[in-house]
Amino acid sequence: MSDDPEAGTLHARPGPLPPATPWPLPPGLHPLGLGEPRDGRLRVPPGAGHGPLPLVVMLHGATGSWERALKRLGPIADQALVVLPDSLGTSWDVLEGGYGPDIRRIDAALARVFAAWPLDPTRCAVAGFSDGASYALSLALMNGTLFTHCLAFSPGFAAPLKVEGRPAFFVSHGTQDEILPIDTCSRRLMPKLERAGYFGQYMEFPGKHEVTPEVHAAALAFLLTGPQAGAG
Repeated sequence: MSDDPEAGTLHARPGPLPPATPWPLPPGLHPLGLGEPRDGRLRVPPGAGHGPLPLVVMLHGATGSWERALKRLGPIADQALVVLPDSLGTSWDVLEGGYGPDIRRIDAALARVFAAWPLDPTRCAVAGFSDGASYALSLALMNGTLFTHCLAFSPGFAAPLKVEGRPAFFVSHGTQDEILPIDTCSRRLMPKLERAGYFGQYMEFPGKHEVTPEVHAAALAFLLTGPQAGAG
């Protein structure tokens, strides 16, 4: 059962494309092709139009959508190919009955992206805000041979059914967060990750349930110049 979507397993992996492979789509937003009404988007950054890109799978918060997820990602989206899936429900499947439905959709989106795009296999991240950050932490822990990095902005929990690989974790949280209080969320989560031997960078900031410009800058540096999978 450990290889099933119900166990949180993603099977898609980057293809062996030549480094100079042209980008198949121009900069901007494009449908993921998963079907309406919750299709999601692929966001192509400005650039030369060829060569490998970092990948970020960005997950929205509860009652959110790809549009809000993209806003939360900020300038990081200009430095990576961004997959912006929408959950089938008001939040992600683990909060609405268990892993499976959203795992299948994310896996299908990644399979299409990996087959067509030249990507940097050392910079393959899953990211999210709020419930999306909790889901990102969970997916990274369960799929650490795929994701090298996780960027978790104001997470509430992690709920892996298994663990594999050694992804690197960036976690941020506002000290005045009234929606997901820092004391019961990130201040408990990050020490557990460190005790389990994962490398991480933890950033507290004097703010609420948000992603600040300072957090964007630190998370981008962590992804582009920080540790790779297996560090720590």
